[in-house]
Amino acid sequence: MTEKFIKKCCLAACVLFAFGMPLVVHSPTYLHISIMLLLFAYMTTSWNLVGGFAGVLPLGHSVFVGIGAYTSTILWLQYSISPWIGMLVGGVLSGIVGFLIGKPTLKMRGAYFALSTMAFVEGVRVVVENLPYLGPFKLNGPRGLNIPPIEAGHNDFFAFQFAGKEPYYYIILTMLVAVLALTWYVSRSKLGYSLIAGGEEPEAAEALGVNVAKCKVWAMVMSAFLTSLAGTFMAQLTLFIYPKSVLTLDLSFELAFIALIGGRGSIAGPVIGALLLRPVSEFSRIYLSDSLPGMHLILYGVILIVVMLLQPSGLTDPLTKKFNAIVKFIAKKTNKKKDFNDEYA
Repeated sequence: MTEKFIKKCCLAACVLFAFGMPLVVHSPTYLHISIMLLLFAYMTTSWNLVGGFAGVLPLGHSVFVGIGAYTSTILWLQYSISPWIGMLVGGVLSGIVGFLIGKPTLKMRGAYFALSTMAFVEGVRVVVENLPYLGPFKLNGPRGLNIPPIEAGHNDFFAFQFAGKEPYYYIILTMLVAVLALTWYVSRSKLGYSLIAGGEEPEAAEALGVNVAKCKVWAMVMSAFLTSLAGTFMAQLTLFIYPKSVLTLDLSFELAFIALIGGRGSIAGPVIGALLLRPVSEFSRIYLSDSLPGMHLILYGVILIVVMLLQPSGLTDPLTKKFNAIVKFIAKKTNKKKDFNDEYA
């Protein structure tokens, strides 16, 4: 038995577990926690395309979540256009906004880029909070928008509303698998190599003919489009959006925390980070939100400090080494047993 075969078996087992979990877990609370875990793994993986591979630190990705949530919700409430179509429209709008933001700001170095993205998302939030209408589109200011639920106990795929949690679980799981596959493809493409080279040594990459600025802008556009899809999913899951829920710096910080702790620039890092941090966030919100609101961000900060002191590159590297050692041990033991059986057969 080869190490490659064992790794494929482990991957297949993880996929089977992920897709089969709702068949054995029927608690709405645990299903909701699982959905949020997958949602943040998806958003952080989207963030990782520019925040990980391009070597910059964007802290304004919640603006794309907000664009996706508001676009699909307004199109549904005012024009009866399915949120599935609104999701794509929001994604295209976010891609355009990502291009307009990234074109001038991605040339900045260090903290200037992070600060400019923070300023942008705060500016958009203040505008949305103070505008009841944007042209013909109703934003409803700080009160946000309610999505009327369909008849209780019924599913409506066109309206992106379902009676139980299971359909939402499978939708976001499918989105996560798709964005992981895209990240894997990008990491092995010319764009991925250019982003990594430009993120680590931009001067050297440019000297070799790599258009670093152009690659980073394309990464930003892709990241904005994908992150925006999560905004529509979030709106349809909660059926209520308001500026401080989808256009907040807290959300942007959380994505960066998850990526940094899991391991930015790696494919598995965002998933590992979400697996570790989202349960902390969900349980702190369930049990501490009344007495200590925002406690999950303090816990994230403590965990981030510890991880950065012990593993500056995140937890992916040590966990990968441990996993490879276990796989090697199993392969060695299995092959020894096979050789023994063949010898005395």
